[in-house]
Amino acid sequence: MKHDLAKEPPPRDLLERLVDEAHLDDFLNKRSPAYKARSLGSRKLTKKQAIDLMIEDPNLIRRPIVVRNTRQAIFGFDAEAYDRLR
Repeated sequence: MKHDLAKEPPPRDLLERLVDEAHLDDFLNKRSPAYKARSLGSRKLTKKQAIDLMIEDPNLIRRPIVVRNTRQAIFGFDAEAYDRLR
């Protein structure tokens, strides 16, 4: 199923289950103009701050998001990881 993140960001509870605080950079789109404009590369964010920003500006979410179930997902293109989800 395809979902337009710009029109409808993922629900907070889903992001809270999927986003790993130890690896926040894996979930944030570092190429996004919003990421650069907010100087997020030089800031240490908490999981809550990162999720708040993702909901406020869905362009900060690394895409695509491939969700297998409500606890397992891949953020960003990774063909090998997609194969492991099967």
